Amino acid sequence: MRILVLNPNTSESITARLAASAQKAAAPGTVIIPLTAPRGVPYIATRAEAQIGGAIALEMLAEHHRNVDAAIIAAFGDPGLFGARELFDLPVIGMAEASMLTACMLGRRFAVVTFARALGAWYQDCVDMHGLGGRCAGIRMLDESFVSVSDVQEEKEELLVELANRAVTEDGADVVILGGAPLAGLADKVKDRILVPVVDQMAAAVKQAEALIALDARKAVAGTFRRPDAKPTIGIADALAFRIEHRDKSP
Repeated sequence: MRILVLNPNTSESITARLAASAQKAAAPGTVIIPLTAPRGVPYIATRAEAQIGGAIALEMLAEHHRNVDAAIIAAFGDPGLFGARELFDLPVIGMAEASMLTACMLGRRFAVVTFARALGAWYQDCVDMHGLGGRCAGIRMLDESFVSVSDVQEEKEELLVELANRAVTEDGADVVILGGAPLAGLADKVKDRILVPVVDQMAAAVKQAEALIALDARKAVAGTFRRPDAKPTIGIADALAFRIEHRDKSP
């Protein structure tokens, strides 16, 4: 299996964290292929930035989808996810959706714990987009600055553990997700210090990707996720324009 780990942020150091976490979770024989956005922002934190990142994610997928068996959009708010599922005929997994659905199999209600208050509104939109508002006990965010987004998990580890345990004792969370690409891999380091199961976002995404590859489900030819009809484009990146215009001659 070849799985693309697509980081729609521009931080190579965050991509390295994502890839390390993904490789640790991958089954023998699964090849992880990391890819960093060529333009955009160092880390997506707002709705506007998510729109930009989603468009870039579609461009990246258009260039690389034929060389992999599945793709993971490795930003916690899943930018571009539904559009990618329309356009492409391979499984596309959202890191947030995978971790939340996995959490739902471990408990009744999950909490998302993250490293910056700016992320809260976007993450709440993501929970609602996936129809999981009734299963979410809340989103807890640190409310202080950090030195480097690439190293925020080390800098704020103790505070994130404290926040996770408060989500359990005060919000009634049965499961905790440490959300946000810069926190990839942190769950495994701190799981014994949190009172309930902790889901690693990348591990969940990789295992869901492997499962969907093995299921070998067909691409929809009806319904809301069928490939849209061909349409002319102006000024769109070539690979994505080919896909939208059906010039790639694939189904």
